[in-house]
Amino acid sequence: MKQAASKAVIFGIAMAYSTATWAQSGGEGGFGSILTYSLIAVAVLIFFFLIIQVSNNLLAIEAKQLGIDEDGESSSANSGVLGKLFKPKMPAYIPEEEQVTILRRGHDLLLEGEASETIEEVQVSTFAVQPPNFIGISPIPKVEVEEGAEVKAGDHLFYDKRTPEVKWVAPVSGEVIAIERGAKRAITAITILADKEQKYRQLESFDLEQADRSALVNYLLDAGAWPLFRQRPFNIVADLNEVPRDIFVSTFDTAPLAPNLNLVVEGQEEAFQKGLDVLGKLTSGHVYLGLNARGEQAPHQAFTAATGVKKRWFHGKHPAGNVGVQIHHIKPISLNSKVWTIGVQEIITLGKIFTEGRFDATRVVALTGAELEAPKYVRTKVGAKLEDLVKEGLKQDNVRLISGDVLSGEQKAASSFLNFYDDQLTVVEEGDDYQLFGWLLPSFNTPSISTTFPSALIPDMKFKAETNTHGERRAFVVTGTYEEMLPMDVYPQELMKSILIGDFEKMEGLGLPELVEEDVALCEFACVSKQPVQQILRQGLDTMREQA
Repeated sequence: MKQAASKAVIFGIAMAYSTATWAQSGGEGGFGSILTYSLIAVAVLIFFFLIIQVSNNLLAIEAKQLGIDEDGESSSANSGVLGKLFKPKMPAYIPEEEQVTILRRGHDLLLEGEASETIEEVQVSTFAVQPPNFIGISPIPKVEVEEGAEVKAGDHLFYDKRTPEVKWVAPVSGEVIAIERGAKRAITAITILADKEQKYRQLESFDLEQADRSALVNYLLDAGAWPLFRQRPFNIVADLNEVPRDIFVSTFDTAPLAPNLNLVVEGQEEAFQKGLDVLGKLTSGHVYLGLNARGEQAPHQAFTAATGVKKRWFHGKHPAGNVGVQIHHIKPISLNSKVWTIGVQEIITLGKIFTEGRFDATRVVALTGAELEAPKYVRTKVGAKLEDLVKEGLKQDNVRLISGDVLSGEQKAASSFLNFYDDQLTVVEEGDDYQLFGWLLPSFNTPSISTTFPSALIPDMKFKAETNTHGERRAFVVTGTYEEMLPMDVYPQELMKSILIGDFEKMEGLGLPELVEEDVALCEFACVSKQPVQQILRQGLDTMREQA
């Protein structure tokens, strides 16, 4: 950084001297004098701009080293002269005393097929719990039920052989109709045919105020709540022997066509607050809520009025709503600092264990995408069968079903099930056709960060998504695009290359422990080399986890 400051000073002096000399050679009076002074003024402005920029970065680094911005109160994007000078206008609903983290990098991918904001009930007959949804557990867990067995919602289904205390439970009551297996006999799904009238395993009451953390952990393990927590680094099921430094919750999602969590939490305020109270008992630090400072509507009162938590506002394009990005700007993590994350709907499930005495796996799912006749929100349970969710609602048959959003979701067959942590199903056209001349033709339906497409002239234009990649995998070239997409102080392209060559020390130094797949999904979308960035990142995370 000192070298950068020196270069800035030298550059400014050189600019001022060269422009003045050049302008004076063109004449001593009249137009020549005006040009001289104008160029000198421009050179001086550039000089001071560089000095301020370097000073701003130095202050941010010094603040981090001294621990001044431990809770994200100052960052290079928000502190200093430049941050205040170019700060965007904040919505009226943000209190003046609140600190806002402004993220200047990222990209909003606007797509057709947004769900209408009404919640409908939907009849789904089959549900499944899928062990591959949970990173870090044994591929062949110990199953406690057999095919044909009758279960209640909340009954134990299986446990991880490495940590038998962690139980997975049935999301619905009904008959276990299949225990599906994949490669090497790994269990891929335990499928339940749901009863029309749901029955629940009744849990014993628990005194949250009087009990200690150890008793609370044992209660949550038996109730089946432990898989709700995910641990960073690696995004694995939380280690029951680790006390998290902090717990982070994002109350908004900026992914394409993502569900509106204000709608989701409506009517669930009591359960949400109770869930936050439970989280506060599980960490030695704080529970952080990430709030949206860029939305058209204010965050729900359940979020803004939540107690026992620290609130942090974020203003920016996608991936500003990713909890990993928020962690980076609040209190970054490393291999030695473990934190947990949990979603809004998982918190509601956690809260209902204490307010209702049962494991309620209800989820509000956004059915989105231009290939649906009527995109909407539906109320269902965890692991719902996809063909039941979209039956008689497709415009055509040549579509792809994605559990999650188009950037980081997983392709699914109609006969499969929604992933455990997903609250969105996206339906897009299958891009299996070839376009004559490809990118050479002007197109108004090609979502891209490039300004070479005519659609760049219409910034608010929405696109009809399809799965054509418009090119093949090619040389992994350095373009700077990744850095424009990821609002974190890491170098994603250098990180990906270090993973590919297996440089373990460089992986850690470049910030691998802070990332998960959804954080780099936008980089993969913008990649001109068509690299499977999320797959590469997971390869690096698994390698590091094995070595840790």
